[in-house]
Amino acid sequence: MKVGVTGGNGFIGQYVCEELVKRGHEPMVFDHRGRCPGGPWEVMIGDVRDATAMSELAAQCDGIIHLAAVLGTQETITNPRPAAETNLQGGLNFLEAVAQYDLPGVYICVGNHWMNNSYSITKTAVERFVQMFNSHRGTRVNCVRVVNAYGPGQKAAPPFAAGKVRKITPAVVCRALSGMPVELYGGGRQISDMVWVGDAARGLVAALETAAAGRVLDQVVEVGPMKSTSIREVAELIIDLCADRGYPRVPVHELPMRPGETPDTPVTVDSSTLLDVGMAPDSLVPLRDGMALTVDWFIENHGVTWTAPEAGVHA
Repeated sequence: MKVGVTGGNGFIGQYVCEELVKRGHEPMVFDHRGRCPGGPWEVMIGDVRDATAMSELAAQCDGIIHLAAVLGTQETITNPRPAAETNLQGGLNFLEAVAQYDLPGVYICVGNHWMNNSYSITKTAVERFVQMFNSHRGTRVNCVRVVNAYGPGQKAAPPFAAGKVRKITPAVVCRALSGMPVELYGGGRQISDMVWVGDAARGLVAALETAAAGRVLDQVVEVGPMKSTSIREVAELIIDLCADRGYPRVPVHELPMRPGETPDTPVTVDSSTLLDVGMAPDSLVPLRDGMALTVDWFIENHGVTWTAPEAGVHA
Protein backbone atom coordinates (compact mmCIF):
# COMPACT_ATOMS: atom_id res chain seq x y z
CA MET A 1 0.00 0.00 0.00
CA LYS A 2 0.97 3.61 -0.50
CA VAL A 3 0.18 5.15 2.87
CA GLY A 4 -0.25 8.84 3.63
CA VAL A 5 1.12 9.80 7.04
CA THR A 6 -0.08 13.18 8.27
CA GLY A 7 2.51 14.70 10.58
CA GLY A 8 5.02 12.23 9.15
CA ASN A 9 7.92 14.54 10.01
CA GLY A 10 7.10 14.29 13.71
CA PHE A 11 8.64 12.04 16.36
CA ILE A 12 6.16 9.16 16.04
CA GLY A 13 5.61 9.88 12.35
CA GLN A 14 9.19 9.11 11.37
CA TYR A 15 9.03 5.75 13.14
CA VAL A 16 5.70 5.00 11.45
CA CYS A 17 7.30 5.64 8.04
CA GLU A 18 10.16 3.30 8.89
CA GLU A 19 7.71 0.62 10.04
CA LEU A 20 5.70 0.97 6.86
CA VAL A 21 8.83 0.36 4.79
CA LYS A 22 9.75 -2.69 6.91
CA ARG A 23 6.33 -4.16 6.11
CA GLY A 24 6.61 -3.55 2.39
CA HIS A 25 4.50 -0.39 2.18
CA GLU A 26 5.36 2.98 0.67
CA PRO A 27 4.97 6.00 2.98
CA MET A 28 4.00 9.44 1.74
CA VAL A 29 4.63 12.15 4.32
CA PHE A 30 1.94 14.83 4.46
CA ASP A 31 3.32 17.77 6.40
CA HIS A 32 3.16 21.55 6.21
CA ARG A 33 6.91 21.83 6.82
CA GLY A 34 7.77 20.20 3.51
CA ARG A 35 10.89 18.34 4.61
CA CYS A 36 11.64 14.75 5.51
CA PRO A 37 14.70 14.35 7.77
CA GLY A 38 13.98 10.72 8.63
CA GLY A 39 14.07 9.00 5.24
CA PRO A 40 13.95 9.13 1.45
CA TRP A 41 10.20 8.79 1.08
CA GLU A 42 7.93 11.12 -0.85
CA VAL A 43 6.67 14.31 0.77
CA MET A 44 3.43 16.09 -0.03
CA ILE A 45 3.30 19.61 1.37
CA GLY A 46 -0.06 20.39 2.91
CA ASP A 47 -2.00 21.39 6.00
CA VAL A 48 -4.55 19.07 7.62
CA ARG A 49 -6.80 22.12 8.14
CA ASP A 50 -7.13 22.35 4.35
CA ALA A 51 -9.93 20.02 3.26
CA THR A 52 -8.90 20.20 -0.39
CA ALA A 53 -5.31 19.24 0.41
CA MET A 54 -6.48 16.30 2.51
CA SER A 55 -8.73 15.15 -0.32
CA GLU A 56 -5.77 15.35 -2.71
CA LEU A 57 -3.70 13.24 -0.31
CA ALA A 58 -6.42 10.59 -0.23
CA ALA A 59 -6.53 10.59 -4.02
CA GLN A 60 -2.83 9.66 -4.10
CA CYS A 61 -2.87 6.94 -1.42
CA ASP A 62 -4.27 3.54 -0.52
CA GLY A 63 -4.66 4.40 3.17
CA ILE A 64 -3.96 7.18 5.68
CA ILE A 65 -2.53 7.22 9.20
CA HIS A 66 -3.55 10.50 10.84
CA LEU A 67 -0.99 11.73 13.39
CA ALA A 68 -0.84 15.51 12.82
CA ALA A 69 -2.00 17.55 15.80
CA VAL A 70 -1.26 20.51 18.05
CA LEU A 71 0.16 18.93 21.21
CA GLY A 72 0.46 20.09 24.80
CA THR A 73 -1.48 20.02 28.05
CA GLN A 74 -0.65 23.20 29.95
CA GLU A 75 0.77 24.70 26.75
CA THR A 76 -2.66 24.78 25.06
CA ILE A 77 -4.83 25.98 27.91
CA THR A 78 -4.20 29.72 27.59
CA ASN A 79 -4.78 29.62 23.83
CA PRO A 80 -7.00 26.65 22.84
CA ARG A 81 -7.79 27.87 19.31
CA PRO A 82 -4.79 26.34 17.49
CA ALA A 83 -5.52 22.95 19.04
CA ALA A 84 -9.21 23.27 18.24
CA GLU A 85 -8.63 24.34 14.65
CA THR A 86 -5.93 21.79 13.85
CA ASN A 87 -7.12 18.80 15.84
CA LEU A 88 -10.86 19.11 15.28
CA GLN A 89 -10.91 20.46 11.74
CA GLY A 90 -7.95 18.34 10.71
CA GLY A 91 -9.57 15.23 12.16
CA LEU A 92 -12.80 15.86 10.30
CA ASN A 93 -10.91 16.53 7.07
CA PHE A 94 -9.12 13.20 7.50
CA LEU A 95 -12.43 11.38 7.99
CA GLU A 96 -14.08 13.08 5.04
CA ALA A 97 -11.08 12.26 2.84
CA VAL A 98 -11.02 8.54 3.64
CA ALA A 99 -14.81 8.43 3.29
CA GLN A 100 -14.65 10.06 -0.15
CA TYR A 101 -12.16 7.50 -1.50
CA ASP A 102 -13.17 4.54 0.68
CA LEU A 103 -9.70 4.19 2.17
CA PRO A 104 -8.67 2.36 5.34
CA GLY A 105 -7.41 4.72 8.01
CA VAL A 106 -5.97 4.95 11.49
CA TYR A 107 -6.51 7.72 14.02
CA ILE A 108 -4.09 8.15 16.93
CA CYS A 109 -5.80 8.80 20.27
CA VAL A 110 -4.47 10.27 23.51
CA GLY A 111 -3.89 8.32 26.69
CA ASN A 112 -5.28 10.97 29.06
CA HIS A 113 -8.52 11.33 27.10
CA TRP A 114 -10.61 12.37 30.13
CA MET A 115 -8.44 15.32 31.18
CA ASN A 116 -9.67 18.87 30.65
CA ASN A 117 -6.98 20.42 28.50
CA SER A 118 -7.29 21.59 24.91
CA TYR A 119 -5.24 18.71 23.53
CA SER A 120 -7.17 15.93 25.25
CA ILE A 121 -10.57 17.50 24.62
CA THR A 122 -10.05 18.04 20.89
CA LYS A 123 -8.37 14.69 20.26
CA THR A 124 -11.08 12.79 22.10
CA ALA A 125 -13.86 14.61 20.26
CA VAL A 126 -12.45 13.29 16.97
CA GLU A 127 -12.20 9.81 18.48
CA ARG A 128 -15.97 9.94 18.89
CA PHE A 129 -16.37 11.28 15.34
CA VAL A 130 -14.51 8.16 14.15
CA GLN A 131 -17.15 6.02 15.80
CA MET A 132 -19.89 8.07 14.12
CA PHE A 133 -18.28 7.85 10.68
CA ASN A 134 -17.70 4.10 10.99
CA SER A 135 -21.30 3.52 12.10
CA HIS A 136 -23.13 5.86 9.75
CA ARG A 137 -20.77 6.60 6.85
CA GLY A 138 -19.25 3.15 6.36
CA THR A 139 -15.66 4.25 6.91
CA ARG A 140 -12.91 1.80 7.83
CA VAL A 141 -10.94 3.65 10.50
CA ASN A 142 -9.34 2.02 13.52
CA CYS A 143 -8.30 4.00 16.60
CA VAL A 144 -4.98 3.45 18.37
CA ARG A 145 -4.30 4.90 21.81
CA VAL A 146 -0.60 5.57 22.41
CA VAL A 147 0.57 6.50 25.90
CA ASN A 148 3.74 8.54 26.46
CA ALA A 149 5.85 7.32 23.56
CA TYR A 150 9.58 7.70 24.19
CA GLY A 151 12.77 6.92 22.35
CA PRO A 152 15.65 8.35 20.31
CA GLY A 153 14.80 11.49 18.36
CA GLN A 154 12.28 13.00 20.75
CA LYS A 155 12.67 16.77 21.02
CA ALA A 156 13.63 18.46 24.25
CA ALA A 157 12.11 21.76 25.38
CA PRO A 158 14.00 24.85 26.66
CA PRO A 159 16.57 25.36 28.05
CA PHE A 160 17.94 22.26 26.29
CA ALA A 161 16.42 22.63 22.81
CA ALA A 162 13.71 24.48 20.92
CA GLY A 163 10.84 22.00 21.39
CA LYS A 164 7.55 23.70 22.26
CA VAL A 165 6.04 20.93 24.39
CA ARG A 166 7.64 19.53 27.54
CA LYS A 167 7.76 15.73 27.32
CA ILE A 168 8.60 13.49 30.26
CA THR A 169 11.57 11.57 28.88
CA PRO A 170 13.62 14.38 27.28
CA ALA A 171 12.97 16.63 30.30
CA VAL A 172 14.27 14.05 32.77
CA VAL A 173 17.14 12.72 30.63
CA CYS A 174 18.50 16.17 29.75
CA ARG A 175 18.39 17.31 33.35
CA ALA A 176 20.05 14.14 34.64
CA LEU A 177 22.83 14.39 32.03
CA SER A 178 23.29 18.12 32.74
CA GLY A 179 23.70 17.64 36.50
CA MET A 180 20.46 19.51 37.23
CA PRO A 181 17.75 18.42 39.69
CA VAL A 182 15.00 16.47 37.98
CA GLU A 183 11.72 18.37 38.29
CA LEU A 184 8.57 16.27 38.59
CA TYR A 185 5.05 17.68 38.58
CA GLY A 186 3.06 16.27 41.47
CA GLY A 187 6.24 14.67 42.72
CA GLY A 188 5.92 12.10 39.95
CA ARG A 189 3.51 10.01 41.99
CA GLN A 190 1.01 9.73 39.15
CA ILE A 191 0.88 6.42 37.31
CA SER A 192 1.60 6.85 33.60
CA ASP A 193 2.37 4.06 31.16
CA MET A 194 5.34 4.51 28.82
CA VAL A 195 5.77 2.87 25.43
CA TRP A 196 8.80 2.50 23.15
CA VAL A 197 8.11 4.60 20.06
CA GLY A 198 8.90 1.70 17.74
CA ASP A 199 6.14 -0.33 19.40
CA ALA A 200 3.75 2.59 18.96
CA ALA A 201 4.59 2.60 15.25
CA ARG A 202 4.04 -1.16 15.04
CA GLY A 203 0.59 -0.78 16.58
CA LEU A 204 -0.40 2.03 14.24
CA VAL A 205 0.69 0.21 11.07
CA ALA A 206 -0.84 -3.08 12.22
CA ALA A 207 -4.14 -1.28 12.84
CA LEU A 208 -4.05 0.11 9.29
CA GLU A 209 -3.40 -3.34 7.83
CA THR A 210 -6.30 -4.63 9.90
CA ALA A 211 -8.61 -1.94 8.50
CA ALA A 212 -7.36 -2.64 4.96
CA ALA A 213 -8.30 -6.29 5.47
CA GLY A 214 -11.85 -5.17 6.23
CA ARG A 215 -11.77 -5.43 10.03
CA VAL A 216 -13.10 -2.32 11.73
CA LEU A 217 -12.55 -2.78 15.44
CA ASP A 218 -15.22 -2.04 18.03
CA GLN A 219 -12.66 -0.98 20.61
CA VAL A 220 -9.59 1.21 20.65
CA VAL A 221 -6.24 -0.58 20.33
CA GLU A 222 -4.17 0.54 23.31
CA VAL A 223 -0.39 0.40 22.93
CA GLY A 224 1.38 0.20 26.25
CA PRO A 225 3.02 -2.13 28.77
CA MET A 226 1.46 -4.93 30.78
CA LYS A 227 2.98 -3.48 33.96
CA SER A 228 2.41 0.18 34.86
CA THR A 229 4.91 2.49 36.54
CA SER A 230 4.82 5.89 38.18
CA ILE A 231 6.55 8.92 36.72
CA ARG A 232 8.78 8.89 39.81
CA GLU A 233 9.86 5.31 39.02
CA VAL A 234 10.61 6.28 35.43
CA ALA A 235 12.66 9.27 36.58
CA GLU A 236 14.62 7.18 39.09
CA LEU A 237 15.33 4.61 36.37
CA ILE A 238 16.71 7.35 34.12
CA ILE A 239 18.83 8.78 36.95
CA ASP A 240 20.19 5.26 37.62
CA LEU A 241 21.00 4.73 33.94
CA CYS A 242 22.85 8.06 33.79
CA ALA A 243 24.76 7.23 36.97
CA ASP A 244 25.71 3.84 35.49
CA ARG A 245 27.29 5.77 32.60
CA GLY A 246 29.43 7.89 34.90
CA TYR A 247 27.22 10.95 35.33
CA PRO A 248 26.72 12.41 38.84
CA ARG A 249 23.49 11.30 40.52
CA VAL A 250 21.01 14.18 40.67
CA PRO A 251 18.18 14.79 43.17
CA VAL A 252 14.46 14.96 42.43
CA HIS A 253 12.67 18.28 42.93
CA GLU A 254 8.90 18.10 43.43
CA LEU A 255 6.67 20.67 41.71
CA PRO A 256 2.93 21.30 42.03
CA MET A 257 0.72 19.49 39.51
CA ARG A 258 0.67 21.43 36.24
CA PRO A 259 -2.54 22.87 34.80
CA GLY A 260 -4.52 20.59 32.52
CA GLU A 261 -3.64 17.37 34.32
CA THR A 262 -5.70 15.57 36.92
CA PRO A 263 -3.88 14.21 39.98
CA ASP A 264 -4.41 10.62 41.15
CA THR A 265 -5.83 9.47 37.80
CA PRO A 266 -3.61 6.80 36.25
CA VAL A 267 -2.89 6.98 32.52
CA THR A 268 -2.83 3.28 31.70
CA VAL A 269 -3.80 0.95 28.87
CA ASP A 270 -5.39 -2.43 28.37
CA SER A 271 -2.52 -4.12 26.53
CA SER A 272 -4.69 -7.15 25.72
CA THR A 273 -6.29 -5.03 22.97
CA LEU A 274 -3.04 -5.41 21.01
CA LEU A 275 -4.16 -8.93 20.18
CA ASP A 276 -6.84 -7.39 17.93
CA VAL A 277 -4.09 -6.33 15.51
CA GLY A 278 -1.90 -9.39 15.91
CA MET A 279 0.56 -8.00 18.45
CA ALA A 280 1.52 -9.94 21.56
CA PRO A 281 1.56 -7.69 24.64
CA ASP A 282 4.77 -9.32 25.83
CA SER A 283 6.52 -8.46 22.56
CA LEU A 284 6.87 -4.79 23.53
CA VAL A 285 10.32 -3.44 24.38
CA PRO A 286 10.84 -3.50 28.18
CA LEU A 287 11.06 -0.07 29.80
CA ARG A 288 14.63 -0.49 31.08
CA ASP A 289 15.92 -1.65 27.69
CA GLY A 290 14.17 1.11 25.74
CA MET A 291 15.16 3.81 28.19
CA ALA A 292 18.80 2.67 28.13
CA LEU A 293 18.84 3.08 24.34
CA THR A 294 17.21 6.49 24.73
CA VAL A 295 19.72 7.73 27.31
CA ASP A 296 22.58 6.56 25.08
CA TRP A 297 21.07 8.45 22.13
CA PHE A 298 20.86 11.68 24.15
CA ILE A 299 24.49 11.22 25.26
CA GLU A 300 25.61 10.71 21.65
CA ASN A 301 23.60 13.69 20.42
CA HIS A 302 24.62 16.25 23.02
CA GLY A 303 25.58 19.39 21.19
CA VAL A 304 23.70 18.21 18.10
CA THR A 305 20.00 17.96 18.99
CA TRP A 306 20.23 19.38 22.51
CA THR A 307 22.70 21.30 24.69
CA ALA A 308 23.19 21.49 28.44
CA PRO A 309 22.61 25.07 29.65
CA GLU A 310 25.44 27.11 31.01
CA ALA A 311 25.83 27.42 34.77
CA GLY A 312 23.26 29.76 36.23
CA VAL A 313 20.66 29.10 33.53
CA HIS A 314 17.51 27.52 34.95
CA ALA A 315 14.63 25.67 33.33
